[in-house]
Amino acid sequence: MRLFVALDIPEDVRLAIRELMQKLEPTCRGARWVRTEGMHVTLKFIGETSEEKAAAIHKELSAVHSAQAAELSFRNVGFFPNARHPRVFWVGIDTSPNLAEMAGEVERRLEMLGVPREDRAFKPHLTLARFKSEEGLPKLQEAIQQLGAPEFGRMRTEEFYLYRSTLRPGGAEYAKLATFRFTRQA
Repeated sequence: MRLFVALDIPEDVRLAIRELMQKLEPTCRGARWVRTEGMHVTLKFIGETSEEKAAAIHKELSAVHSAQAAELSFRNVGFFPNARHPRVFWVGIDTSPNLAEMAGEVERRLEMLGVPREDRAFKPHLTLARFKSEEGLPKLQEAIQQLGAPEFGRMRTEEFYLYRSTLRPGGAEYAKLATFRFTRQA
């Protein structure tokens, strides 16, 4: 099974992002837009995993803790790797420092199980679109310029989740396998 670790996003944030996407989608034919229903903040992509290894992963994720809830603010948009020749269009996320610390702890714990460490630094974002070509990119960039610095909302959470991802012709389908409360109970 194909696994990843993520945070859910609140419905009000999802709705604000969906409204932006509906405005921007007609401007850029070269972009393949994602479904907002499947949006999440990825802490760690694990990949294909056996049932036995999934049980060990569950045990390690249960040990991830933080002294406080994670706070996230969804704002601004941008491109990876750059705006001239993008592969991804994204919404940025400002977070409390403990989210990066938790992502690092997830990395360390899963690396001990043979899950490869991510080469890049943890940079949380929500993918809005992937580019199959640059057709319409100038119109998209012009529309983004007119937005200013969009704000999509905030969230506070004490939980993260282990998900299974099943690839289908219409896109990936996600199933929540486990919930992990990372703040300690008093």
